Amino acid sequence: MTDAFTAPGRFYRGNLHTHSTRSDGVLDPAEVCRRYRDEGYDFMALTDHFIGLYGYPLTDTKSFRAKGFTTIAGAELHTGSQENGELWHILAVGLPEDFAPPEAPHFKAVEGSESAADLARRARDAGAFVAIAHPQWSGLTLADARTVQAAHAVETYNHGCWAGCDRPDGFAINDLLLSEGRRINLVATDDAHFSEPDHFGGWVMVKAEENDPEALVAALRSGLNYSTQGPEIRRIEVTEKTVEVECSAAASVIVQGYGQAAKGVHGLSMTRASVPLDRFGRSDWLRVTVVDRAGRRAWSNPIWR
Repeated sequence: MTDAFTAPGRFYRGNLHTHSTRSDGVLDPAEVCRRYRDEGYDFMALTDHFIGLYGYPLTDTKSFRAKGFTTIAGAELHTGSQENGELWHILAVGLPEDFAPPEAPHFKAVEGSESAADLARRARDAGAFVAIAHPQWSGLTLADARTVQAAHAVETYNHGCWAGCDRPDGFAINDLLLSEGRRINLVATDDAHFSEPDHFGGWVMVKAEENDPEALVAALRSGLNYSTQGPEIRRIEVTEKTVEVECSAAASVIVQGYGQAAKGVHGLSMTRASVPLDRFGRSDWLRVTVVDRAGRRAWSNPIWR
């Protein structure tokens, strides 16, 4: 089975969740793109809030591309209400310029508006990579997440939600969906507004044959990526009894699976680790976390056994 580590091409570093003055960010689109380019990113998606208050923005960022740096059209979509009455937030990267807006005039749910499930399906059918945004910040329930069947991924680390409210996490929702048999991936993002230290803290490494918007979105839709705050994952191989991991220098390599199944290997400057699978007999899926000496993490997509 092809995965991000065996697929052809190379890894490109990118941020999938970014805001500008087209919605509630503090920098204009040109400056946002410049900062990501000059910080060494290969690509980024400008994903301003797709609501009527801001004119349903889908900003054309093609003019901000440069040698070795590209941009992808996207938006943070909104509609309906979650179980807690809050507005849905759905990340869509690779949207066409003529994507029809939902009935979302402001940041409050409108009764009778398009469901999150239908909006996510429309975005996916239009060619976008779709992720359930910041579950912990949103107060999302498992029942909420189950409804959005079109999502390719859960936003499991959101750096802006770490910086602004200490609610960056989506792993509980992600792992419960996996344990129900849902084949869903995960992504780390910034959700940068540049109004606080919410930038350059979480990103995806996407395996593609070229740094091209269509190739990158296709790779994301196929799960050819891992997510990170800095550490690199270079290879993962699942054998009958172990998970073999190659990575940048790490203090811990941890494998998680169904229910309480988890096992870590710890050491100094490890670039290889062999994690035993004796606790994973009931688990149809595994995922890998690499932790460096500074506590920064990298996360694989789930591996189905």
